[in-house]
Amino acid sequence: MLSKTIMLAAVAAAAGLWGLRWLAHQAMLRALRAPRVLHAQGPLDLGLPADSVREVAIDGMRGKRLFAWLVTPDEAVARPLPAVLVMHGWGSNAAMMLPVVAPLREAGFAVLLLDARCHGRSDDEDFASMPRFAEDIAAGLGFLRAQSGIAADRVGLIGHSVGAAAALLHASRRHDVRAVVSLSAFAHPREIMRGWMAEKHVPYPLIGWYVLRHVEHVIGASFDDIAPLATIMRAECPVLLVHGRQDTTVPFSDAERLAAAAPGVILLPVDGDHDLRDALSPHTGTLVAFLAGTCREPGRESG
Repeated sequence: MLSKTIMLAAVAAAAGLWGLRWLAHQAMLRALRAPRVLHAQGPLDLGLPADSVREVAIDGMRGKRLFAWLVTPDEAVARPLPAVLVMHGWGSNAAMMLPVVAPLREAGFAVLLLDARCHGRSDDEDFASMPRFAEDIAAGLGFLRAQSGIAADRVGLIGHSVGAAAALLHASRRHDVRAVVSLSAFAHPREIMRGWMAEKHVPYPLIGWYVLRHVEHVIGASFDDIAPLATIMRAECPVLLVHGRQDTTVPFSDAERLAAAAPGVILLPVDGDHDLRDALSPHTGTLVAFLAGTCREPGRESG
């Protein structure tokens, strides 16, 4: 009778522990879900010709559909076209990256504005993550290269915040883009997570340590491996880091650390916060010149 009681107690304790782990897992999945913000405007609101803007659906990972706008220059511009894929940040969407469209289009670039999964008008998923942003970038690049009139070997990336980290992650893995423009990238996701937990008053190292390990398990990647501090050193293409001096979300010192980690990276400080939409206006010429210098000339496509 005693052994049976002990066995039942052990089963109950195991079930309770499993239940707590399940609840913790569900809480983390909710924490990894980004707020979905609808588009407030689109490329046509910039006054672009209707025949230069196309809404497209792109096949993403696990059968998910990605929404994007493909914006092309006037027909008079010589083909094939260099192209730029633009990826927004966490809780944002493609429409929030519109300020870069007109300058790139005028310079002869095709521009793909992409909504990541769980964002904008793209399909939902159980959670969003920086590695999944990188998967969506890869899907978008595959779509771009399949379009007639696009120079498949002359494609660059622009990413903001998590989108910038994902762009660097893709460039570190595939070596198939000619340049990356990183807007407001953080240096290391562990630091971002620890800052978020501190705001939520999650004690570290007791609970916080477990949260970080479990998040790594859920997203299927080590923070150290996917951190921009690591991926920027593995990227073989030129990188332009743009960061606001007044950024209170990701401090400017993160950009300085990234620039120091990879000699040859260009750092462009701007007067602005994390968002950068307004702060970019005086510097679009620099962004376009950087991309034109790296993506305009024909080159051999790398894999």
